Amino acid sequence: MKSFFCMLFGATLFFAGGLAATAAAAETLGPEALAKRVTDDVLSAVRSDAALRHGDKQKLLELVESKVLPHFDFHRMTQLAMGRNWRKANAQQQQTLIKQFRDLLVNTYTNAFTQYRDQTVTYMPVRMQPGDTDVTVRSRINQPGGQPIPVDYAMEKLSDGWKVYDVTIEGISLVQTYRGTFDQEVQRGGVDGLIKAITAKNQALRATRQQGQ
Repeated sequence: MKSFFCMLFGATLFFAGGLAATAAAAETLGPEALAKRVTDDVLSAVRSDAALRHGDKQKLLELVESKVLPHFDFHRMTQLAMGRNWRKANAQQQQTLIKQFRDLLVNTYTNAFTQYRDQTVTYMPVRMQPGDTDVTVRSRINQPGGQPIPVDYAMEKLSDGWKVYDVTIEGISLVQTYRGTFDQEVQRGGVDGLIKAITAKNQALRATRQQGQ
């Protein structure tokens, strides 16, 4: 299940890359409008880029760094994934965990990307009231010849725009999924043991990406 979830998360990060509009647009548009406005443009751009279509992972990594990551709140994602164990980490360990968890999601994404080609995305109307700062954007990834995959983005409005802090795929939450794994690692080796495990996983994923270049 974890490998299947991570593979799908690679696709959702790609589609969430559509949230990377200009800073002004990100501040003025609501979460649903922002996603709808730019997703088609991003999908079109990727489909027209031969290097990305053929799995150029370095170019994909650059795309992720520039367009996707600014719209994810990795601090909150890491804190939620750590759960009660977050308080066991000191300030330096927390910053290391945020960086390593961020890298883990990016490395997973770049390694999974080449499995996606012809999907489209449909966004559902967002139920929100004026002044709401925490909403869920619901979408469906439409697969040729397959059933649509429901993907929900939990988003919070911060001073610099809307940020994604959790992704739920077919009812399975990203942060909840990692919370169980992280808790097991902390029980075995403490916070430092968790950091060591994530770092090792990132090294393995980077090696796999480099071998594929």
